Amino acid sequence: MTLALIDYGAGNLHSVANALKAAGVADMAITADAEVVRRADRIVLPGVGAFRACIDGLAALPGMIEAMEERALHGGVPFLGVCVGMQLMASEGEEFGTHAGLGWLPGTVRKLEASPEARVPHMGWNDVVPLGEHPIVHPGEAYFLHSYAFEGDGVLATTTHGQPVTAAIGRDNLLGVQFHPEKSQRYGIALLERFLAWQP
Repeated sequence: MTLALIDYGAGNLHSVANALKAAGVADMAITADAEVVRRADRIVLPGVGAFRACIDGLAALPGMIEAMEERALHGGVPFLGVCVGMQLMASEGEEFGTHAGLGWLPGTVRKLEASPEARVPHMGWNDVVPLGEHPIVHPGEAYFLHSYAFEGDGVLATTTHGQPVTAAIGRDNLLGVQFHPEKSQRYGIALLERFLAWQP
């Protein structure tokens, strides 16, 4: 099994790579090469920072979005988006203007509402509450760090930060998590272990 971890300048690449190794990845390619992604058996899209910078970075890699769509969106290969990598699965994001995402799940990434009980950014440990049974996303506590959140279809789990906030999205072979598995200690490694064993 070959896992492609997409390198598009997204910031949390090496911490995600280390967490995947801890979860048992034997053959991982950290890559900006669309052809490597085309041959991969699993794909992970990391991401921290602004939605626009991340989608622009991804689009700047020749053929990468097309390879991801060929393998993950149409080919059934297990896909995991992490933090902004998850947000990019949406139709659009509203950070620094409105920008088109990958459009894999209908929805918009909007700024969280601050309140006396809920500061923005949302930072720290929070419960992950699945909306139903899912082979990868189980109940537990994970580490979040974000100012924008997904609103739309395909929500698999929520957390609470003054109000319900999307913690995970997905359908079929596609999965995205707003929290950081690589910073979520045992809960995060266990989630990655389940992703590596997933046969959707």
